[in-house]
Amino acid sequence: MSEDSRKLSSLERVELAARHLGLDISIKRMEQSTRTAEEAAKAVGCAVGQIVKSLVFVNADTHELTLLLVSGSHNADTAYIATTYGVRLKRADIDRVRDETGFAIGGVAPIGHLVDLPVFMDESLLSYDQVWCAAGRPDSIFACDPILLAEKIAAKAIRIKAG
Repeated sequence: MSEDSRKLSSLERVELAARHLGLDISIKRMEQSTRTAEEAAKAVGCAVGQIVKSLVFVNADTHELTLLLVSGSHNADTAYIATTYGVRLKRADIDRVRDETGFAIGGVAPIGHLVDLPVFMDESLLSYDQVWCAAGRPDSIFACDPILLAEKIAAKAIRIKAG
């Protein structure tokens, strides 16, 4: 991301990233919080499974931040991911997440990060025609086609255990 992009607000960075990726999105600022999957689903009137949780971890082997896009109806089981996919993830420091992505926890978008991140996407999200993602703030979201999103951000689809 360019130095000029770093000066943009979170919402502006998400909009700019969407344009660059060819994603046609419309960011909605909600009166209520969309910080949790349940809050976001209630705010937009969709199933909790259609909410994309953007979870940032540290890859224990490379030490780089790694983004997991997880269905709102699932939890990221890092032990399962390590065993199944060989990716060992550990909790990321919130200051590092903000410094490197440009987003605060609760508003991390799947696009518009200050640095490039490897991305893994919960394959269950691909079964929906439309999913809802954080747009850089805990009160802002956008809808998109999950298959197109995965393609545009080179997300690797993986199975995330429900629970």
